[in-house]
Amino acid sequence: MVTVRPRRIRLVCWVSAALLLVVFSLVATSLTGGTGNGYGTFQRGDQIAMIGLGVFGALGILLFTRPRVVADAKGVRVRNVLGSHELPWEVIRGVRFDRGAPWASLELHDDDLLPMIALQAADKERAVEGVRALRRLHQAHLASLTNTPR
Repeated sequence: MVTVRPRRIRLVCWVSAALLLVVFSLVATSLTGGTGNGYGTFQRGDQIAMIGLGVFGALGILLFTRPRVVADAKGVRVRNVLGSHELPWEVIRGVRFDRGAPWASLELHDDDLLPMIALQAADKERAVEGVRALRRLHQAHLASLTNTPR
């Protein structure tokens, strides 16, 4: 079984989410007194809303930590930022990681490409090892098809 998650983007996202939450909390604590032109004043609810916006922003950033690829002898489960796919090896033609591509992808028999955001070029050798492991599993599946008596 092969499980791959991006490393660099997860670190960047966690740090960014924490910083965003801190900034919005600091802004919330500075929201006191009048609005500047005398027509209104900042209330406790305004401060809570600002912190809430920071929480929602941080959660939005953390969505980018979601990608994962899990593969075994049966097939591949790809979880990207917003969607998930579970594919048997029978529908996969190959595993691609083109030069200059930001991430690897699965080439399907219907000529579609399914991006695997978990295998990012930014992770360098770790991503290459993940692609090689997926290719080994795919080759093992193809070999099992040719060795199966009919």
